Amino acid sequence: MKSLLYIVTACLVMGLAVWAYHQNYQTQASLREVRELRTEIADLRERAGVLRAEWAYLNRPERLADLADMNFDRLGLLPLRPDHFGHIDQISYPEPVLGPVMDPVEVMLRDEADQ
Repeated sequence: MKSLLYIVTACLVMGLAVWAYHQNYQTQASLREVRELRTEIADLRERAGVLRAEWAYLNRPERLADLADMNFDRLGLLPLRPDHFGHIDQISYPEPVLGPVMDPVEVMLRDEADQ
């Protein structure tokens, strides 16, 4: 009976060792993946910064004005002036579409209800 207990205990210890070994490798793989993702995120942030700088460089007002002047005969672009913009109160919004009232509700004032 004692030897059976020793064998079961030894098997249990070996099983736990295999499980711990497996968990260790899963943890290392997860940490490696996190490291790779962080590197990729840093690269993408750097690339986004470069793209923002390029966009700002390409959208310089003097460059756009020169392009508009060079291509005026094809595009007909005019320089923007403050009077080209409207005010918010000049926007016409569509009226909301209301469906028919099927079950009307009668509403009374509080004073009428107390009487």
